[in-house]
Amino acid sequence: MAYVCAHCGKKVKDLNNFIRCPYCGSRVFLKGRPNIPREVSTD
Repeated sequence: MAYVCAHCGKKVKDLNNFIRCPYCGSRVFLKGRPNIPREVSTD
């Protein structure tokens, strides 16, 4: 599962033992959401 750094916005694939972002050093991560289009009915 890919995670997204909340500070710089870059994707990080694995967070096994590494708790910081390798790009900016931030410790706050968000779970990346898949780009699946949603179907909404207008009825």
